[in-house]
Amino acid sequence: EIQLVESGGGLVQPGGSLRLSCEVSGFDFSTKTMNWRRQPPGKGLEWVSSINQYGATFYAPSVKGRFTISRDITDNMVYLQMNSLKTEDTGMYFCTTGPKMGQGTQVTVSS
Repeated sequence: EIQLVESGGGLVQPGGSLRLSCEVSGFDFSTKTMNWRRQPPGKGLEWVSSINQYGATFYAPSVKGRFTISRDITDNMVYLQMNSLKTEDTGMYFCTTGPKMGQGTQVTVSS
């Protein structure tokens, strides 16, 4: 069974940093594209970033230059390093692959 477990969210001031983690189990994710999506309060899901099976990375324009997606195939982990956080980055962050999504981790950026 595919399982995705996110962690690392929290409350941070604008300009601060957080590192989100996604523990992957149940499949060989080195052959899959892994994604981070987020859901701002009162809004729908939006795509944030992806890393494909070749290690190529992709970012939404709103986070490019501030966020970095990475993976550790040995430890079955996917990460999202978030720097220079803004209030508009607030939301529930989900690790996804295909239709599968974890339970999410809350990120709140507020002074």
